[in-house]
Order: sequence, then C-alpha cells, then structure tokens
Amino acid sequence: MSFFKKIFSSEKKETLDKGLEKSSTSFLGKLTKAVAGKSKVDDTVLDNLEEVLVSSDVGVNTTLKIIDRIEARVAKDKYLGTDELNKILREEIAGLLSETNSGEDTEYKVPVLPKQADGTKTPYVLMVVGVNGVGKTTTIGKLAYQFKKQGLKVVLGAADTFRAAAIDQLQVWADRVDVPMVRQDMGSDPASVAFDALQSGVNQEADVIIIDTAGRLHNKVNLMNELTKVKRVMQKVVGDAPHDVLLVLDGSTGQNAFEQAKQFTAATEVTSLAVTKLDGTAKGGVVIGISDQFQIPVKYIGVGEGIEDLQVFNKFEFVDSFFK
Repeated sequence: MSFFKKIFSSEKKETLDKGLEKSSTSFLGKLTKAVAGKSKVDDTVLDNLEEVLVSSDVGVNTTLKIIDRIEARVAKDKYLGTDELNKILREEIAGLLSETNSGEDTEYKVPVLPKQADGTKTPYVLMVVGVNGVGKTTTIGKLAYQFKKQGLKVVLGAADTFRAAAIDQLQVWADRVDVPMVRQDMGSDPASVAFDALQSGVNQEADVIIIDTAGRLHNKVNLMNELTKVKRVMQKVVGDAPHDVLLVLDGSTGQNAFEQAKQFTAATEVTSLAVTKLDGTAKGGVVIGISDQFQIPVKYIGVGEGIEDLQVFNKFEFVDSFFK
C-alpha cells in the first residue's frame, strides 16, 4: 500500500518506479542492514542511518538535517520502533522537498503571461544551462515535445555556438519534434542567436521559446559574462526574459552534480533544476540533496531514454518510488 495518495497515471508511475529501481534497491538494502537486530531507533541506528544517507548521495548537509528531524521525532514520541523508520523517512524527505517548492506539479505547465506593450503575445522564455554531456540537448527536445503535445507553439534557439555538434544535435530534435529552430554558424555570438530566436518566436506568436546555451565551465568568469549578455540581449525583445533558467544535471554523477550546481548557481541565477539519467544509477538520492542544499526546486527528472521519460517531478511520487 502506497504511503502517499496516487497522483500519476499508472503507466507514468510504473516508468518512475522502474527508473528509480536501482536507487531504491540500493538504499533499502543499506537501510535494512542499518536496523538489523534493532527494535527501536537509538543512537546506533541513527549513526548507521547517517552513513546510509551519505553513501546514497543525499549529501552531508541534507543528511544531518534529516537525522536532526528524526531525533526530534524520537524525543517527542519517546519510543520509535525501527519498523516505523521507513514511513518517517518518507515524511521527512517529502517535507524537506516541500521547503523548496519542489514537486508541486503533476503535469507540464507554462504560465500565461501578460501581453506586451504593443498588444502582442508574450512568449514564455526558458533558458537552459548545464555542462556538456549531462543530457541538456535531449532534455530540451523532450520538453519541446511535451509542450507541443499540449498544443503549445514552441521555438528553439541554438545559442550553444561553441560546438557545431551542439547545434546539429538540437536540429535533430527540432526535426524529430517538428518545431522551428533558430540557428547560426558555429562561433557566432550566442546572444545574437538568442535575440533572433526571441524575435522569431514573437513574430510567430510562439507560446514557448527554449534557448540552449554553451556548456563549458573551464572559465567561470567568461561563462558568467556570456550568460549575462544573453539575458540582457533577450530582454530587448521580451522585457522580463528569461522567465526560467533551468539547470540540467546528470544524476548518475552523484556528488559531481553538486559541484556542477555550485558552479552554475555562482555563474547565473538558476531558478529550477532537471536531474537526468536516474534510471541507470543508484544515485537517486542526489535529487533530495541538491534541491535542499541549493534551495532550488526540481522541476523535471529523467528516468529513461524514451521521449516520454522526462517526467515532471512530483515529490510524493518520487519518495514513494524511492522507498518501494
């Protein structure tokens, strides 16, 4: 019996369960060993639990928060059996995710924005950032597909002009999803591409414009300057663009994803997260830690290769699958 009320369709939930299977199996296996031979939650169990959470890539700071919360529950209830630990962990982790507004939605939502001064439609502008290889282009393609499936008009902008492959890969997705893409040659000014993409999107009365950006991190100052310029130029077309800066992280890298998040949040104002490649790893706990540590909501998670396998993140369904 699920601890949380079912929200997703059975098919979508099945995909999530399967995608988090390695993480769940690893975590629950460690948890079982941590409480073996114990009937109540005591200092030894808490020490073991701390080790389990850290080794599951939840992160040290977030782990300590969870342990503090469970200690408070133990003190309040006087006696807490180890058979209740699974349920309490679910509650406390869902509570932590709630503090960053992570996982409140069950479907892809694009807000309807006020019209521009000249009366034209204001497109929702999504700028996507992240290092090369994390699944950034695939995430953009899948998002475009999901938005188009809702009946929204989508335009892509290939502003990662540092690599020719990045432009070509995004073009493949644009063709696959059948949405227009604005591009220039490799080495072009990324801000110029972003400007053209927004101008094109406004002219076409697009609902959503998704801008890809360069994924290099070798020089944080250059990255910061470039992303700031892209934003500034976009605002010449749509005054409050971008409406969301989505950082894509590779969940399979575990603690390295924390470092990427640290670098990008220092370089630009990240407003949401997408954590990809969770199906091929036992490091699903990284979703909990990154959301808590950076206080940025997780919007999407990747739990498979299929075009439908980029899911809107819902904390209740995630925690339920994580504790299967």
